[in-house]
Amino acid sequence: MQSSKPPQMPSSPPEGFGAAALFTLAAIIAGFAIELLTSGSGITIPRWPANGLFLAAFASAIAAFGFGFREHPVVSWLGGIPVGLSLIIGLALLSLFGGVLPQDPLPAGSLVATLRLNGIFSGWPFAFVILLFLFNLGLSLLWKIVPFRLSNLQFMLFHGGFWIALACGLAGTSDLRRLVIPLYEGKESDVAYEMPTEHPVRIPFSIYLKEFEIDEYVPQFALYDPATDQVVAEKAGAVPEVRKGARAVWPGIATATVTDFRPDALPDKAGNPLPSKGMKGVPFAKVRVEEPGRAPVEQWINGGGPDIKPQYIPVGNYFIVIAPGAPKAFRSSVMIRSESGGHRPGVLEVNKPVDVLGWKLYQMGYDEKAGRWSTMSLVEAVNDPWLPAVYLGFFMIMAGNLLFFWKGIKKMEAA
Repeated sequence: MQSSKPPQMPSSPPEGFGAAALFTLAAIIAGFAIELLTSGSGITIPRWPANGLFLAAFASAIAAFGFGFREHPVVSWLGGIPVGLSLIIGLALLSLFGGVLPQDPLPAGSLVATLRLNGIFSGWPFAFVILLFLFNLGLSLLWKIVPFRLSNLQFMLFHGGFWIALACGLAGTSDLRRLVIPLYEGKESDVAYEMPTEHPVRIPFSIYLKEFEIDEYVPQFALYDPATDQVVAEKAGAVPEVRKGARAVWPGIATATVTDFRPDALPDKAGNPLPSKGMKGVPFAKVRVEEPGRAPVEQWINGGGPDIKPQYIPVGNYFIVIAPGAPKAFRSSVMIRSESGGHRPGVLEVNKPVDVLGWKLYQMGYDEKAGRWSTMSLVEAVNDPWLPAVYLGFFMIMAGNLLFFWKGIKKMEAA
C-alpha cells in the first residue's frame, strides 16, 4: 500500500528586502501599465460620502485580513517591516519624480502624458503604492493593538496617528475647496469663484468690505531717463530712503538733499503738500538739488497717484523722482454676515485667517495696478472638512513622540 502524504502547508513568501523591493517595483510597473492602457487618465478620488465609504471599507478589509489570516505567511509578510520600508522607498522615489518633473498639463499623446509623469500624485502607480503602504501599516498596527499591552502604547499612538493623518489627508483632497472672493469697498458679496475655471459659487455667508489698506516701505530717490523710460540704476550710488536730512549723490550729475518730508499728503493748487486728513495721499519731499556749474534749486517732488500729478526735478538729461515704496503689508477690514442674520467684524491679513462656519478666509491680493489706492480686495476662502481628522492624527503622532522621549528619560534615570 502506498503511504498517504501529509497535507501541504501554504508555501511561505520569499524573505528579506529583495523580495519586498521586487513587490514594490511590480506595483509601480502595474500602475504605469494601467496608465499606458488608459492613455494617462489617472485616478480621481471621489467626494463625500463615497470617499468616506471607501475608507471605511478599506479599514474593514485590513481588520478582516489582520484578525482572520494573522498566521497566514503571505499576510504576515505583507504586514512586515521589509515590505513597509520598501513601500516607503517607493513613495519617496515617486515623490522625487513628482518634485523634479513639471506637474503641468501636456498635450495628450506624448509619452510623459500617457504615463502621467506630469501628474504623479494622481496616477495609478502612486495610488497602488500608497494603498499597499496603508495596508502594511494597518496590519502592523492591529497586531500591536490586539492583544493590548501598555508597553505598545507609544507604537499605537505614533503609527495610528500616521495612518489617520495620511489616509484622511488623501481621501479628503477631493472635498478640499479653494475659492476666490473679489470684494469692493462699500459693497457686500456672497459669490466666490472656483479657480482656474472661474465658475461662480454661492457661499453660506456674505462679506462687506469696509476698507482696504496697504502699508508701504519708505520711498527712495531714483534717477529717471525719459529717453529709455527706465531708472538709471548704474549711475546710482548708495541711494538712501527719502526722509528729512537724507542725501543722494549721482557723481558728475547732481546731489539731492531732503530738507522736508511729508509721508502722506495731497497737493494744493500751487502743488504744495497738505495733510491728507484720512484720504490716501502720496509722499512729498522738499529737495535741494545742486548741479555742477548751476545754482542750487529747491522744490517739492512726489511720486504721483490717481488724480495726483507727479512732480520731479530735471537735471541735465534726467529727472530726479521719488520711487514709491514696495508694499509691506495689506489688510481688509470687513463685516461678515451669516445666513441666519448674525454678523461680526474681522480683519483679513496674509497668513492670519479668520474662521467662518468651517471656512478659513485669507487675504490673498488686490488691484496691483492701483496699488495703495486699490478699492478691490481678493480673499481666498478655504474649506477642508477632513482637516480635524488630519489634526487628530498629528496630535496622536506628537503624543507618541512625547511618550517615546519620556520612556527614554526614565531609562536614563534608571541607568
